[in-house]
Amino acid sequence: METSEKTNRMHIGRKISRIRELRGMKQEALATELGISQQAISKLEQSEEIEESTLDKVAKALGVTAEGIKHFTEETIFNNINNFHDNSIQNNFNPIEKIVELYERLLASEKEKIDLLRKL
Repeated sequence: METSEKTNRMHIGRKISRIRELRGMKQEALATELGISQQAISKLEQSEEIEESTLDKVAKALGVTAEGIKHFTEETIFNNINNFHDNSIQNNFNPIEKIVELYERLLASEKEKIDLLRKL
């Protein structure tokens, strides 16, 4: 248990690097956002520990919280993505409802055709 806690806290720079990559952001873009050089970002991402004030600035630039960076794990991200994917499919698309909707529109169209033919 102590090992997993230590692993979760380990190497904050790698976590920053991974979050940056997942957000599709290059080191240059993060550097510009923070007003520092790309080389400084590279050094930051190689650091095992980072000052709290720096971490807060980096977190803000990445659009996450400092706590989010500290507790970041790949497993958490993939679980969140899978949950979002599963929920969005279930909430946004029900094939039976779409079939019923299509059937009702076709039925209404046929009734209109019958009414027009009766008027002739």
